[in-house]
Amino acid sequence: MEPGNYIPTEYLPILLIMIISVVFGAVTLYIGNVFRIKRHYKEKLLAYESGNLPIGEARERFSVKYYIIAMLFVVFDVEAVFLYPWAIVYDKIGLYALVEMILFIFILAIGYIYAWKKEAFDWK
Repeated sequence: MEPGNYIPTEYLPILLIMIISVVFGAVTLYIGNVFRIKRHYKEKLLAYESGNLPIGEARERFSVKYYIIAMLFVVFDVEAVFLYPWAIVYDKIGLYALVEMILFIFILAIGYIYAWKKEAFDWK
């Protein structure tokens, strides 16, 4: 193999799948746009709000507490993602991993208590 003549042929199947995917998506959207029945009327052009009529401003402000609850949910959800594989292989990884996981849960518990004391879970 000479320098400058190397062509990575191992990536050719990935390139072909990407090209086929993009072409398939574009052709599907085009066919749907061409053959779609286009009848515009007032009710069809209204924004769908779970069966309710859209009333008021679309850009409504949410409380910061909503986002804090969402972030806390993600944090504790990620905790569950880390705990499950650890529990599956616990018998193979031993005492060191047990200490690590106890430390991990302890740090999360401190964060939970901190959020509780700062009343992050109150919806007032």
